[in-house]
Amino acid sequence: MTIEEEIKLSIRDVANFPKDGIIFKDITPIMMNPTLSNKVVDHLVELYKDKEIDLIAGIESRGFLFGYPLAMRLGIPFVLIRKKGKLPYDKISHEYSLEYGTASIEMHTDAISKGQRVLVHDDLLATGGSAEAAAILIQQSGGEIAGFNFLVGLNFLNGKEKLLNFSHNIINTINRVKPSSSSPPPSPSPYNTVPRRTAQTGKSSYRT
Repeated sequence: MTIEEEIKLSIRDVANFPKDGIIFKDITPIMMNPTLSNKVVDHLVELYKDKEIDLIAGIESRGFLFGYPLAMRLGIPFVLIRKKGKLPYDKISHEYSLEYGTASIEMHTDAISKGQRVLVHDDLLATGGSAEAAAILIQQSGGEIAGFNFLVGLNFLNGKEKLLNFSHNIINTINRVKPSSSSPPPSPSPYNTVPRRTAQTGKSSYRT
């Protein structure tokens, strides 16, 4: 079984979280499987070990889960991009739209130096709002976008289109297609130790 297949089997859909109509892509079953988690990090290292990257920026909070281990394995710094009010030092911020409201992210002013090449990492690419906001913060600090990496890409939401303005190096480990009301329910994951909650099909809003 490929790493892509293992990840697909592990991710579960949670309906109506964090709001009604949202189908949330939950990667916590991966975290409960240390063997698979290590495979994910190994896969990411292979992708980027020979690339010109000076820093990795992870978007709160699931962007920290694999972004930080990847940075440590590559021997480069890791930058935290956090929700408003979570960082203690001088910071810059950017507000962006979600499908269920607005959000603001922040980054320390001394996190990135001019000309440094930064890989942006998060667990999910949906509408692209949070990744686009992160790229704007990085550019405001003088950094360059070396690329974007996501565990899951929801291609039907076209988030990639927002990011092409910053880099054409956009990699999703797996891609999801839009669920159909006639599609059968997903098979239970062998890695899920918590019972799967059935996602409601026909609702096509997702976390950005």
